[in-house]
Amino acid sequence: MADKGVDGGRGRRSGVVAKQRGNSAQRFHVVLALVVVVGALLIVRAAKAPHARANVTTAPITAATAEGYLLGNANAPVQIMEFADFECPACGNFSVITEPDVRARIVNTGLASYRFFDYPLPMHKNTIAASNAAACAADQGKFWEMHDELFRNQPEWNGESTDNPKKIFAGYVKALGLNGDTWEKCFDEQTHQPRILANQAEGARRKVQSTPTFIIGTRMIPGAMSYDVFKAYVDSATKEAPAAKAAPAIPATPKADTAAKKITQ
Repeated sequence: MADKGVDGGRGRRSGVVAKQRGNSAQRFHVVLALVVVVGALLIVRAAKAPHARANVTTAPITAATAEGYLLGNANAPVQIMEFADFECPACGNFSVITEPDVRARIVNTGLASYRFFDYPLPMHKNTIAASNAAACAADQGKFWEMHDELFRNQPEWNGESTDNPKKIFAGYVKALGLNGDTWEKCFDEQTHQPRILANQAEGARRKVQSTPTFIIGTRMIPGAMSYDVFKAYVDSATKEAPAAKAAPAIPATPKADTAAKKITQ
Protein backbone atom coordinates (compact mmCIF):
# COMPACT_ATOMS: atom_id res chain seq x y z
CA MET A 1 0.00 0.00 0.00
CA ALA A 2 2.79 2.37 0.91
CA ASP A 3 4.51 1.70 -2.36
CA LYS A 4 1.31 2.38 -4.26
CA GLY A 5 0.84 5.70 -2.41
CA VAL A 6 4.34 6.79 -3.16
CA ASP A 7 3.97 5.82 -6.77
CA GLY A 8 0.67 7.65 -6.96
CA GLY A 9 2.23 10.80 -5.48
CA ARG A 10 5.07 10.62 -7.89
CA GLY A 11 2.64 10.25 -10.77
CA ARG A 12 0.63 13.27 -9.69
CA ARG A 13 3.79 15.37 -9.29
CA SER A 14 5.02 14.28 -12.70
CA GLY A 15 1.70 15.27 -14.19
CA VAL A 16 1.86 18.72 -12.60
CA VAL A 17 5.41 19.27 -13.83
CA ALA A 18 4.48 18.15 -17.32
CA LYS A 19 1.48 20.47 -17.29
CA GLN A 20 3.64 23.39 -16.11
CA ARG A 21 6.15 22.69 -18.85
CA GLY A 22 3.37 22.59 -21.39
CA ASN A 23 2.00 25.90 -20.18
CA SER A 24 5.49 27.48 -20.28
CA ALA A 25 6.04 26.23 -23.80
CA GLN A 26 2.67 27.59 -24.84
CA ARG A 27 3.42 31.00 -23.32
CA PHE A 28 6.82 31.04 -25.03
CA HIS A 29 5.29 30.36 -28.42
CA VAL A 30 2.66 33.05 -27.87
CA VAL A 31 5.33 35.61 -26.95
CA LEU A 32 7.48 34.53 -29.89
CA ALA A 33 4.53 34.95 -32.24
CA LEU A 34 3.88 38.45 -30.88
CA VAL A 35 7.53 39.40 -31.36
CA VAL A 36 7.45 38.19 -34.96
CA VAL A 37 4.25 40.12 -35.71
CA VAL A 38 5.51 43.34 -34.10
CA GLY A 39 8.86 43.00 -35.86
CA ALA A 40 7.15 42.54 -39.21
CA LEU A 41 5.01 45.62 -38.65
CA LEU A 42 8.07 47.69 -37.79
CA ILE A 43 9.90 46.50 -40.91
CA VAL A 44 6.94 47.37 -43.14
CA ARG A 45 6.62 50.78 -41.50
CA ALA A 46 10.33 51.49 -41.95
CA ALA A 47 10.17 50.47 -45.60
CA LYS A 48 7.31 52.88 -46.24
CA ALA A 49 8.93 55.79 -44.40
CA PRO A 50 11.03 58.23 -46.49
CA HIS A 51 14.79 57.89 -46.09
CA ALA A 52 16.35 60.90 -44.40
CA ARG A 53 19.08 62.58 -46.45
CA ALA A 54 22.46 63.19 -44.91
CA ASN A 55 22.95 66.74 -43.71
CA VAL A 56 25.32 68.67 -46.00
CA THR A 57 26.85 71.86 -44.70
CA THR A 58 27.23 74.56 -47.33
CA ALA A 59 27.97 78.24 -47.13
CA PRO A 60 24.86 80.24 -46.14
CA ILE A 61 25.00 82.22 -49.37
CA THR A 62 22.22 82.42 -51.94
CA ALA A 63 22.77 81.52 -55.58
CA ALA A 64 22.31 85.17 -56.54
CA THR A 65 25.58 86.05 -54.80
CA ALA A 66 27.67 83.28 -56.36
CA GLU A 67 30.32 84.56 -58.74
CA GLY A 68 32.09 82.74 -61.50
CA TYR A 69 35.06 83.99 -63.51
CA LEU A 70 33.78 85.00 -66.92
CA LEU A 71 35.65 84.45 -70.16
CA GLY A 72 34.17 85.80 -73.37
CA ASN A 73 30.96 87.66 -74.11
CA ALA A 74 28.32 87.33 -71.40
CA ASN A 75 25.61 87.70 -74.07
CA ALA A 76 26.83 84.84 -76.24
CA PRO A 77 24.05 82.48 -77.40
CA VAL A 78 25.36 79.56 -75.32
CA GLN A 79 26.43 79.78 -71.70
CA ILE A 80 29.06 77.34 -70.42
CA MET A 81 29.79 76.79 -66.74
CA GLU A 82 32.64 74.69 -65.39
CA PHE A 83 32.75 73.53 -61.76
CA ALA A 84 36.30 72.46 -61.03
CA ASP A 85 38.84 71.81 -58.30
CA PHE A 86 42.33 73.19 -58.91
CA GLU A 87 43.87 70.05 -57.40
CA CYS A 88 41.70 67.61 -59.39
CA PRO A 89 43.86 65.70 -61.94
CA ALA A 90 41.02 65.34 -64.45
CA CYS A 91 40.40 69.10 -64.25
CA GLY A 92 44.09 69.67 -64.92
CA ASN A 93 44.04 67.39 -67.95
CA PHE A 94 41.03 69.18 -69.39
CA SER A 95 42.61 72.58 -68.79
CA VAL A 96 45.85 71.64 -70.51
CA ILE A 97 44.56 69.43 -73.34
CA THR A 98 41.05 70.56 -74.30
CA GLU A 99 40.44 74.02 -72.93
CA PRO A 100 42.88 75.89 -75.22
CA ASP A 101 40.80 74.79 -78.24
CA VAL A 102 37.56 75.61 -76.43
CA ARG A 103 38.79 79.15 -75.82
CA ALA A 104 40.17 79.68 -79.31
CA ARG A 105 37.41 78.05 -81.36
CA ILE A 106 34.29 78.47 -79.24
CA VAL A 107 34.71 81.33 -76.77
CA ASN A 108 36.86 83.71 -78.81
CA THR A 109 34.63 83.29 -81.86
CA GLY A 110 31.56 84.35 -79.89
CA LEU A 111 29.75 81.00 -79.94
CA ALA A 112 29.64 80.75 -76.16
CA SER A 113 30.69 82.38 -72.92
CA TYR A 114 32.63 80.43 -70.31
CA ARG A 115 32.45 80.72 -66.53
CA PHE A 116 34.73 78.97 -64.08
CA PHE A 117 33.40 78.15 -60.60
CA ASP A 118 35.53 76.90 -57.73
CA TYR A 119 34.30 73.54 -56.48
CA PRO A 120 36.93 72.46 -53.93
CA LEU A 121 36.71 68.83 -52.85
CA PRO A 122 37.48 67.87 -49.22
CA MET A 123 40.10 65.25 -50.11
CA HIS A 124 42.36 67.88 -51.72
CA LYS A 125 44.13 69.77 -48.95
CA ASN A 126 45.72 72.52 -51.09
CA THR A 127 42.79 73.29 -53.36
CA ILE A 128 41.33 76.09 -51.21
CA ALA A 129 44.75 77.76 -51.14
CA ALA A 130 44.92 77.48 -54.93
CA SER A 131 41.48 79.03 -55.31
CA ASN A 132 42.59 81.91 -53.09
CA ALA A 133 45.76 82.32 -55.13
CA ALA A 134 43.72 82.61 -58.32
CA ALA A 135 41.14 84.94 -56.78
CA CYS A 136 43.87 87.28 -55.55
CA ALA A 137 45.42 87.25 -59.01
CA ALA A 138 42.01 88.22 -60.41
CA ASP A 139 42.21 91.43 -58.37
CA GLN A 140 45.11 92.39 -60.63
CA GLY A 141 43.41 91.25 -63.84
CA LYS A 142 45.24 87.91 -64.08
CA PHE A 143 42.78 85.23 -63.02
CA TRP A 144 42.97 83.18 -66.19
CA GLU A 145 46.74 83.43 -66.34
CA MET A 146 46.99 82.15 -62.76
CA HIS A 147 44.34 79.54 -63.52
CA ASP A 148 46.56 78.22 -66.31
CA GLU A 149 49.70 78.24 -64.16
CA LEU A 150 47.98 76.31 -61.39
CA PHE A 151 46.65 73.59 -63.65
CA ARG A 152 49.77 73.36 -65.80
CA ASN A 153 52.01 72.95 -62.74
CA GLN A 154 49.57 71.03 -60.55
CA PRO A 155 52.01 68.20 -59.60
CA GLU A 156 54.49 70.59 -57.97
CA TRP A 157 52.06 72.24 -55.53
CA ASN A 158 49.35 69.64 -54.86
CA GLY A 159 48.82 68.02 -51.48
CA GLU A 160 51.05 65.08 -52.32
CA SER A 161 54.01 67.37 -53.00
CA THR A 162 53.84 70.00 -50.27
CA ASP A 163 51.98 71.02 -47.13
CA ASN A 164 52.54 74.72 -47.78
CA PRO A 165 52.17 75.79 -51.43
CA LYS A 166 52.38 79.54 -50.78
CA LYS A 167 56.01 79.92 -51.90
CA ILE A 168 55.26 78.04 -55.10
CA PHE A 169 52.24 80.24 -55.79
CA ALA A 170 54.37 83.31 -55.10
CA GLY A 171 56.69 82.13 -57.87
CA TYR A 172 53.78 82.16 -60.31
CA VAL A 173 52.84 85.64 -59.09
CA LYS A 174 56.33 86.88 -59.91
CA ALA A 175 56.35 85.16 -63.31
CA LEU A 176 53.04 86.83 -64.19
CA GLY A 177 54.33 90.26 -63.20
CA LEU A 178 51.86 90.83 -60.37
CA ASN A 179 52.44 93.02 -57.35
CA GLY A 180 53.73 90.47 -54.87
CA ASP A 181 52.95 92.44 -51.71
CA THR A 182 49.37 93.11 -52.76
CA TRP A 183 48.83 89.49 -53.73
CA GLU A 184 50.41 88.20 -50.51
CA LYS A 185 48.22 90.40 -48.30
CA CYS A 186 45.12 89.19 -50.13
CA PHE A 187 46.25 85.55 -49.92
CA ASP A 188 47.20 85.65 -46.23
CA GLU A 189 43.93 87.31 -45.23
CA GLN A 190 41.91 84.92 -47.41
CA THR A 191 40.06 87.92 -48.74
CA HIS A 192 38.09 85.92 -51.27
CA GLN A 193 37.13 82.96 -49.10
CA PRO A 194 33.42 83.99 -49.13
CA ARG A 195 33.49 84.08 -52.92
CA ILE A 196 35.04 80.62 -53.12
CA LEU A 197 32.46 79.19 -50.75
CA ALA A 198 29.67 80.88 -52.72
CA ASN A 199 30.92 79.25 -55.92
CA GLN A 200 31.01 75.91 -54.13
CA ALA A 201 27.47 76.44 -52.82
CA GLU A 202 26.27 77.20 -56.34
CA GLY A 203 27.63 73.84 -57.48
CA ALA A 204 25.92 72.08 -54.59
CA ARG A 205 22.66 73.84 -55.47
CA ARG A 206 22.98 72.50 -58.99
CA LYS A 207 23.75 69.03 -57.61
CA VAL A 208 27.30 68.80 -58.94
CA GLN A 209 28.69 65.42 -57.85
CA SER A 210 32.24 65.42 -59.26
CA THR A 211 34.86 67.54 -60.96
CA PRO A 212 35.07 68.71 -63.57
CA THR A 213 31.37 69.12 -64.28
CA PHE A 214 30.16 71.29 -67.14
CA ILE A 215 26.80 72.89 -67.75
CA ILE A 216 26.48 73.67 -71.45
CA GLY A 217 23.24 75.43 -72.17
CA THR A 218 20.73 73.47 -70.10
CA ARG A 219 22.63 70.19 -70.02
CA MET A 220 24.92 69.00 -67.22
CA ILE A 221 27.88 66.86 -68.33
CA PRO A 222 30.23 65.36 -65.72
CA GLY A 223 33.84 64.54 -66.56
CA ALA A 224 36.60 65.78 -68.84
CA MET A 225 36.12 65.29 -72.57
CA SER A 226 37.80 65.84 -75.91
CA TYR A 227 37.29 69.00 -77.92
CA ASP A 228 35.11 67.24 -80.50
CA VAL A 229 32.74 65.93 -77.83
CA PHE A 230 32.66 69.34 -76.13
CA LYS A 231 31.91 71.09 -79.42
CA ALA A 232 29.08 68.64 -80.12
CA TYR A 233 27.42 69.65 -76.86
CA VAL A 234 27.83 73.33 -77.76
CA ASP A 235 26.31 72.71 -81.20
CA SER A 236 23.37 70.92 -79.60
CA ALA A 237 22.83 73.81 -77.18
CA THR A 238 22.97 76.27 -80.08
CA LYS A 239 20.25 74.37 -81.94
CA GLU A 240 17.99 74.64 -78.90
CA ALA A 241 17.97 78.41 -79.51
CA PRO A 242 17.93 78.62 -83.35
CA ALA A 243 17.13 82.34 -83.39
CA ALA A 244 20.29 83.20 -81.48
CA LYS A 245 23.17 84.76 -83.35
CA ALA A 246 26.81 84.42 -82.47
CA ALA A 247 28.12 87.25 -80.34
CA PRO A 248 30.91 89.41 -81.78
CA ALA A 249 34.29 87.72 -81.69
CA ILE A 250 36.73 88.85 -79.02
CA PRO A 251 40.51 89.18 -79.18
CA ALA A 252 42.55 85.97 -79.31
CA THR A 253 43.94 86.68 -75.83
CA PRO A 254 40.87 87.47 -73.73
CA LYS A 255 41.26 89.92 -70.90
CA ALA A 256 40.61 88.72 -67.39
CA ASP A 257 38.83 91.96 -66.48
CA THR A 258 35.62 90.30 -67.65
CA ALA A 259 35.81 88.11 -64.57
CA ALA A 260 33.71 88.38 -61.45
CA LYS A 261 30.37 89.19 -63.07
CA LYS A 262 27.30 88.38 -60.98
CA ILE A 263 25.35 85.37 -62.16
CA THR A 264 21.62 85.20 -61.78
CA GLN A 265 20.79 81.77 -63.14
